[in-house]
Amino acid sequence: MKLKSISRTVIHTIIRWLDEIIAYFDHRTTSGVVEGINNKLKLIKRSAYGFRNFKNFQSRCLLNWHFN
Repeated sequence: MKLKSISRTVIHTIIRWLDEIIAYFDHRTTSGVVEGINNKLKLIKRSAYGFRNFKNFQSRCLLNWHFN
């Protein structure tokens, strides 16, 4: 019985995301790079708790990516 429920969920998910799945095979690109950047920004933001202003946060982000 549980297998039926799981397979229905899988089928429903595939149907719902079918356009995106096909787009991956057409273009072979993912959002992995963007997800990595977002993750790094969140980590900086978490470690930057207490920064007094946005300029300090911005400087920390740019230093992390070695930009001037």
